[in-house]
Amino acid sequence: MNTGAGIREHGATVVVAALSSLFASTLILFTGVMSAALDPDLIESSGTFRMVLLMVSFVFIVIALYVGSIVTANTFATIIAGRTRTIALLRLVGATSRKVRARVAAEGLTMGLLGGAIGWVLAELLIFAAVTWGPGLGWLPAGRDYPLFDPLTLGSVAVVALTTWAAAWAGSRRVGSVSPIAATGAAVELRPEAARGRTGRTVWAIILVIIGAVLLALGLLLGMLTPLALLVSFFGGLFSFTGIALGAHLIMPPILRLTGKLLGQGPTGRLAAANAVRFPERSSRATIGLVIGVTLVIMFAVALETYGTMTLIAFDNDPALAAALTETLAITTAVFTGLVGFSAIIAAVGMVNTLSLSVLQRTRELGLLRALGFTGGQVRRMVIAESCQMTLAALGFGLVLGVFYGWVAAQSLLGSQAGMAPPTVPWVVVAGVVLFGFVLAVGAAVTPARRAIRVSPVAALAVD
Repeated sequence: MNTGAGIREHGATVVVAALSSLFASTLILFTGVMSAALDPDLIESSGTFRMVLLMVSFVFIVIALYVGSIVTANTFATIIAGRTRTIALLRLVGATSRKVRARVAAEGLTMGLLGGAIGWVLAELLIFAAVTWGPGLGWLPAGRDYPLFDPLTLGSVAVVALTTWAAAWAGSRRVGSVSPIAATGAAVELRPEAARGRTGRTVWAIILVIIGAVLLALGLLLGMLTPLALLVSFFGGLFSFTGIALGAHLIMPPILRLTGKLLGQGPTGRLAAANAVRFPERSSRATIGLVIGVTLVIMFAVALETYGTMTLIAFDNDPALAAALTETLAITTAVFTGLVGFSAIIAAVGMVNTLSLSVLQRTRELGLLRALGFTGGQVRRMVIAESCQMTLAALGFGLVLGVFYGWVAAQSLLGSQAGMAPPTVPWVVVAGVVLFGFVLAVGAAVTPARRAIRVSPVAALAVD
């Protein structure tokens, strides 16, 4: 596996690891800065303040690492699909699947350490700038001793590196199935029947979805008694979405077939619709990143909007308190939107990288279409249409999941005070997410498609 290709392939892996590390380290460091910025008497009278901040930081750090691990695993799975020929040749000269897989995992660890270190340095620079210029700009009280380092940040770098290594190991699980005879091919993806035949993965997906559904239902019931039910719902969402991510190769094809009907009946549209479902694993890897990002953003937006509605219902007899809570909610919404947006950016980077890699790895396929008479413009439109089809499927699925999870979160937290209430959907946020998703999808497909069709049909057919 040549180094130059590896660096190009792993560019987004380093970015994802750096973003995860930057996010985690910044949250930890800002927790210390906020603690130092507050009145010492307040800290003494409320010894749990730092613990509460750390708990909130922990939740968002877990979300960022969770998103990063899924994105990284999908990226490595895409890379492996494109390295089939190289891996098969290594197997042909005597390398075992375990050795090849260990090599891929070592790449993941190296990229994770590199990205984690970059993120940590950026976080330290950000905190240094904040405590240096913050007091002068009125953002922080002057005369305080603000911490510039926290040992927990090094732990976050280690977790990011280990998470990337684990994601690389999981993403490279197909190495063992690559036989030496596959050296005659270029990139190999599982056909629908082979994807459906992965019973172990399917069983685990079903188990996790069932466990998650039970915990979500329990969270809703307990929410009528105590706000602590939110913790039960949180783990219910985590388990159920993990099951959905594992079973994406079964869930996404029917949704893709439905959205494919919107592409029209021309040869370009029909071919794009067929390509999106021809290799369900490739399509699921390209779409699940966007599903994660959309679900996160919509979930928190719906949760906060529904929380606001339920709060006004619970305190409708006290207008002053309701107004104060509304103002607090506006500030909370702004803060949480920034935190969730960071995780959505990680998912977006992964989606762009996976889609770009999959298009570039199809240079041979696109060359065959050119040889059969497709023009460069038709090929480009086909790739963009295919990308839009996958984006529409991911947006629709993510919106449904986001609204459901957001409603469950708000209901679990305030059900004991406001009773059952329908979800409140912030349509402005939904419109912004849809627009951003399509801009992202088109941007991710145009550049690699243009690069692929610049290769002559004869040269493209000879691409390894």
